[in-house]
Amino acid sequence: MEEKQTQEKRKFSEKFSKVYDKYYKYLFIITIILILSSLFYLIYFYSQHNDIIYKDVTLSGGTSITIYEKTDIDNLKQVLLEKFPDINIRKISDLTTNKQIAFIVETEAPVEEIKPALEEYLKYELTKENSSIEFTGSSLGANFYKQLQIAIVIAFILMALVVFIIFRTFIPSLAVVLSAFADIVMTLALVNFLGLRISTAGVVAFLMLIGYSVDTDILLTTRLIKNKEGRLNSRLFNAFKTGITMTLTSIAAVLTALLIVSRLSQILTQIFLILFIGLSFDLLNTWITNASILKLYCEKKQID
Repeated sequence: MEEKQTQEKRKFSEKFSKVYDKYYKYLFIITIILILSSLFYLIYFYSQHNDIIYKDVTLSGGTSITIYEKTDIDNLKQVLLEKFPDINIRKISDLTTNKQIAFIVETEAPVEEIKPALEEYLKYELTKENSSIEFTGSSLGANFYKQLQIAIVIAFILMALVVFIIFRTFIPSLAVVLSAFADIVMTLALVNFLGLRISTAGVVAFLMLIGYSVDTDILLTTRLIKNKEGRLNSRLFNAFKTGITMTLTSIAAVLTALLIVSRLSQILTQIFLILFIGLSFDLLNTWITNASILKLYCEKKQID
């Protein structure tokens, strides 16, 4: 029985090797096209908006008013849109019933302009009992945004340095860094395409994504470059089984959390959504982009 199972595993491994050896270069070309498309889209986005993201009021500056009442959000937005073209209104729902319990109004306009307009529409005064008001100055938001950008750049550079120190070879280390870079670029492009306004929490999610991205890449590179037991494709397949389990477990946890908090917290929803998108792209970039580069490198260096 055990001998039969061993033979079946061997046959599957041989079939996997033949199919993978035949098509992995074509898959690699597809991911490169996706990366380049994402970069071109971000360049186009920057030319249109003079920035690489849609910023919410925590980064651009402005007013955020949470009102603990029900209203027709679509009608309210239509009424306010002429005077406040950047207006953004979101509802807050009860987790169990999905009924609206509050709504949030965000705009770059100061409090003294948006508050009277809301009171005129709602036909009642906004007080501490029925609402909460937050205002972020434009200079403070811009300064905070700049600091977060610097933090991401420093985190990425430090990650790259650690990877180069660990492997001490240029191509494998570059493949890890490229995979992490691709995760960030592709996630950012999709987030912009969906029209998501990034808050400070969203920027922090991109910082977290850098850490998530390199885990499976380091696992893959270690198995292929440093651990030379077995054939190249066999090591690759064993790394895939471990790495795909890690990533899918993380995706399942993030997706579960996203479904739970989606009606409770906009901040947590944004964090988990960005992580979910980034981890999904990481499956492509680790097991196609990075794996293809490493396989080509190992074949050239005869590491088998």
